[in-house]
Amino acid sequence: MQSDLKKIHSSITHKFKNAWEALEENDKKYVFDFSDEYKSFLDKGKTERECVKEIVTLAKAQGFKSLEEIIKNKEKIKEGMKVYAVNREKAVVLFVIGKDKIEKGMNILGTHIDSPRLDLKPFPLYEDGELALLKTHYYGGIKKYQWASLPLSLHGVIFKKSGERVDIVIGEEEDDPVFFITDLLPHLAKDQAAKKLADAITGEGLNIIIGNIPLGDKDIKEKVKFNVMKILNEKYGIEEDDFTVAEIEIVPSGKARDVGLDRSMIAAYGHDDRVCSFAALKSIFEIEKTEKTCVAMFMDKEEVGSMGNTGMQSRFFENVLAELIALQSEAYSDLLVRRALSNSKILSGDVGAGFDPNFPDVHDKRNAPYVGKGVILVKYTGAKGKAGSNDANAEFLSEVRRIFNENDVIWQIGELGKVDQGGGGTIAYILANYGADVVDCGVPVLSMHAPYELISKVDLYMTYKAYKSFLKG
Repeated sequence: MQSDLKKIHSSITHKFKNAWEALEENDKKYVFDFSDEYKSFLDKGKTERECVKEIVTLAKAQGFKSLEEIIKNKEKIKEGMKVYAVNREKAVVLFVIGKDKIEKGMNILGTHIDSPRLDLKPFPLYEDGELALLKTHYYGGIKKYQWASLPLSLHGVIFKKSGERVDIVIGEEEDDPVFFITDLLPHLAKDQAAKKLADAITGEGLNIIIGNIPLGDKDIKEKVKFNVMKILNEKYGIEEDDFTVAEIEIVPSGKARDVGLDRSMIAAYGHDDRVCSFAALKSIFEIEKTEKTCVAMFMDKEEVGSMGNTGMQSRFFENVLAELIALQSEAYSDLLVRRALSNSKILSGDVGAGFDPNFPDVHDKRNAPYVGKGVILVKYTGAKGKAGSNDANAEFLSEVRRIFNENDVIWQIGELGKVDQGGGGTIAYILANYGADVVDCGVPVLSMHAPYELISKVDLYMTYKAYKSFLKG
């Protein structure tokens, strides 16, 4: 009788597995090698422009061709063709064309490549207290105090009056200078310590020290600022008003690093959401022949609501799809684009908040994702009463579960914290507006939106495995 009860217990109850324990010994080496490749991807792509450049470089090596080139050469779209399209160097979409017509629907992985950061204000350089500083405006949801007392680097693009473009990366090489936002010493921080954490350092207080040496005679005002501007002019040929048309991002300096004596985890800037982006990229590279067209999307502006002409709410993806359908069809119709979108199935690849033993009270432990237990399926995000969420239907979730189970993907279910604790969103609801089936699916993260975030290598691997299985159907 006891034996029968154990069989019944094991067959009708469920416990999510530890992904490390589910790995074969040979697989662990692959997980570590895969993670090393991911760390290299992170180090090369600290901004969305840098990510797009790296994605395109890797895609070309895998045989992907530019949509612009295909249109120019009036090529027909055919099964097995690999296509990429870039949007203003800040977003990119990859396609592997399937046997079926695109109008019958696609298997899509939707990710984003922007991350929380600081941006330089349009007129940033000033002098105060014999220091030259840069004014910033933060991008996305950050805890402002986390960005003080941290080595920072400058990445971006500046255009001179002549129209010449200058790409800048300062602070990543070992012999580069880095930049710094100061904080108060504890001895003088009585008033600061009495403030709420969110107010201890203000947005207008995120000013970056960039120089200290004065240059010039008594007739020159702001000599330290002048010296900094002179250095920039000599090295890059830029003038102060070139900043007004520039795009300069401030990110943490340094490379992705292994964490733990067992090297099981990775600390890095930008896991949200480049970890899902990398998994999606590697997944679509392994698709050769497919019934349905497979797509990997790497979008911009998710951290600020997906607005703008490079965000998911733009018409970029629809426009690219229309071009492909026009090349594939005898007679183009907008109806075919609508059918293609509504017939599609999508994993919205974005990270989730992993359970943190240092902050247990914000999670419902039975429904929280855990680091090391594999890829997360998140039925809904949003806030409080699921406001602003895509709430995936049971039929699609059941299909995704079947795919994962059949392909030995270690997966778990998850929510973004306790009900009424807070909330957040992804691009899932935007994709669902097309009528497609969508569910969030990605990697659990600790210290999300901090300058350095933390993930488990095995969760990255399981996410890649999940994405690849989904694309293959």
